[in-house]
Amino acid sequence: MRVRVMERHREYDGFFKLDRVVLRYQRFNRRMSEPVTRIGFERGDSVAVLLYSRERDSVILVEQFRYPAYVRDERDGRLLEVVAGIIDRDRTPEVVARSELVEEAGYCVEDLEHVATFYPSAGACTERIFLYLGYVSSAARVGPGGGKADEGEDIRVHEMPLSKALRLVRQGRIRDAKTIIALQHLALRLKEQ
Repeated sequence: MRVRVMERHREYDGFFKLDRVVLRYQRFNRRMSEPVTRIGFERGDSVAVLLYSRERDSVILVEQFRYPAYVRDERDGRLLEVVAGIIDRDRTPEVVARSELVEEAGYCVEDLEHVATFYPSAGACTERIFLYLGYVSSAARVGPGGGKADEGEDIRVHEMPLSKALRLVRQGRIRDAKTIIALQHLALRLKEQ
C-alpha cells in the first residue's frame, strides 16, 4: 500500500505531541484517495503487565486516578488497571515492564510472557501497547509499590481472585481496555489448559 504525505504540521509539542497531516493513500481499488486531513496523537509506546499468582489463582491490579475517566463518567476518576508505563527511547519494553512492576506494585518477576502488541485507538493515536503476563509468588514482593510521588503518582495495590476480577469486568467496574484484554486472555489461557 502506498501513502503520500503531502503536508505535516506539529500542532502541539508538549509532553505528548499532536500532528495534523494531509495525505493520500492507496484505496482497495488501487487508486490513490483524494487528499484527506488526519490528526495524530503521538503518545509514544507503552507497556502493560498483568501479574498472576498460580498458587493463589489471583491477580494483582493497581488503582489510580485518571483524569480522562473523571471527566467522562467515573465517580472519582480512579480505575483498576494492570501495571503500565511509557517506554523510553533508550529502554526495551521488557526493561520498562520490570521497572514499572517494582515502582507501581512492588513486585519483581523472573519471566515475562509477551501476550500481544496492539493499538488501543488506531483511528487517532500512534501508541502501541506491549502487553505481558507475569507470574508471581509471595516471595516476588520486593517493596510496597505505590508509584513515584515525585511524578504525582498515588497508586494502591490490590490482589484479588481472578474470578472476582472477571466478575468486575462483567459488571463494568473494570473499564480499562488493556486490563480487560489481559484478564480475558488469562481466563482463556487457563480454560485451555
